[in-house]
Amino acid sequence: MSLSIRNQLPGTVTDLAAGEAMVSVRRTVEGGELTSAITRDAAEDLALSPGTPVVALIKATAVSLATA
Repeated sequence: MSLSIRNQLPGTVTDLAAGEAMVSVRRTVEGGELTSAITRDAAEDLALSPGTPVVALIKATAVSLATA
């Protein structure tokens, strides 16, 4: 599959927290951890569970960060 998205971070799912419509997916990536919110349908279609290898595809015009 060919993708135009250049920001790709391979990792492994470590935790899933499901709500009614959305699922919070935590995964390890090189140098840290990432959490994403995806639809419950998408999580089911991808058959996500802890240990599943995934690639985070990041396509955004802006990413904002703040210190705690």
